[in-house]
Amino acid sequence: MIQSVINFFKTGSDAPRLDLPEAEIRRRYNVKRWIMFVGITIGYGFFYVTRLSLSVAKKPIIEEGILNAAQLGKIGAILTTVYAFGKFFNGVLADRCNIRKFMSMGLIVSALINLGMGFTSLFWVFFALWAVNGWFQALGSAPSVVTLSQWFSKKERGKLYGIWSVSHSIGEGVTFVCTAVVVSHFGWRYGFNAAGMVGLAMGVILLFMLVDRPRTYGLPDVHEFSKEAAPEQEEGPKLTLMQQQLKAFKYPAVWVLGLASALTYVSRYAINSWGVIYLQEAKGYSLVKAGAVMGVYPAAGIIGAAVSGFISDYIFKSNRHLSTLFYGVIQIASLVILFFGPKGILWLDIVGMAMFGFAVCGVITFLGGLTAIDLTPRSVTGAVMGFIGFFSYMGASAQDWISGYMIQKTTTIVNGQTMHNYDTVRYFWVGAAILSLILAMSVWKVKPRED
Repeated sequence: MIQSVINFFKTGSDAPRLDLPEAEIRRRYNVKRWIMFVGITIGYGFFYVTRLSLSVAKKPIIEEGILNAAQLGKIGAILTTVYAFGKFFNGVLADRCNIRKFMSMGLIVSALINLGMGFTSLFWVFFALWAVNGWFQALGSAPSVVTLSQWFSKKERGKLYGIWSVSHSIGEGVTFVCTAVVVSHFGWRYGFNAAGMVGLAMGVILLFMLVDRPRTYGLPDVHEFSKEAAPEQEEGPKLTLMQQQLKAFKYPAVWVLGLASALTYVSRYAINSWGVIYLQEAKGYSLVKAGAVMGVYPAAGIIGAAVSGFISDYIFKSNRHLSTLFYGVIQIASLVILFFGPKGILWLDIVGMAMFGFAVCGVITFLGGLTAIDLTPRSVTGAVMGFIGFFSYMGASAQDWISGYMIQKTTTIVNGQTMHNYDTVRYFWVGAAILSLILAMSVWKVKPRED
């Protein structure tokens, strides 16, 4: 049984090389890789739709007396904890898997779990389902970057990685705007159901858009196709893939980037997990208006992520550290506006949220993967992404657990409504962003490694 599952997901055997004119090889190669690129960009966004549905439903769930803030924090934390381990484990597997099957099935299962969330009111069922969701959510990011690395050259990777990163914002935008409208009009259960149905549809579509390695179709490796120099082999015995992966984990800069990314994910998931309820309770907005303000975040994030590669490659001459500093300063300023700015000034909150979306999507482009994969060989991209992802989502998990506890401690009943105070927790969220930038700057002198 286990062997059958392994055989189903593992990458296919190399097919005989196609004996076709170079122009036809190039046409087939480009058709496959550009359809795939659109697939991973849109498809990974829908992983976020099936992950953030709980964030929109939090206040209605609290108001119905089904769960409290501390319990919701635990549920959010179990997803990100399992997701952290899943990103590492599945990142290692992604280097060996058929990405078409691997990523598609992850989204399909996550969608089915969302459908299940709409039919329960029990804490332990929420907890268990969201834990399982965390594991299958981890079949999205590393596979996307692995297939990007398999089909595009290193010179193309920076710009395309930045464009692919808009997938986060696509999913967040659909969730914070569309799911919020569904929850506001039909209730929180329908929010989970809607997320599940659109996720399921997208998972099936991915089965037709994603691809395995080029050689499994009789096509050349990307370095041959792009006329890029083949990766140089180190002197001495040839390392196995596992040995290469373990060697990559020994680079100190990868560990520092992992810790910096973890702290960035504290502030990122402070907004993702608690932003809607914060805007409702601390700023006094309705659910629909809070969702609309939150909708500015992913919209600006699309711009921040999409231009990150161009900013890095053309403005800062491929210096990832200068790019991180640029985005990091804007991120900290935006959090100060959102958490310490005056109440009830809509335009200021919109500006702060737009700045945050633009900045955090740029920061995670670099700290969440691009800088690290620049330091390591293409053959271990999935493992390195998994390693960084593990740190990132352990940070997100700690955030949900700690934030939920701190927020629950401030619970009061105002005119029959459950309310919370955010005066203390906001220092935790802003402080994490500041420390993240300090750590990221500590590896300033580290240069990208050649394959």
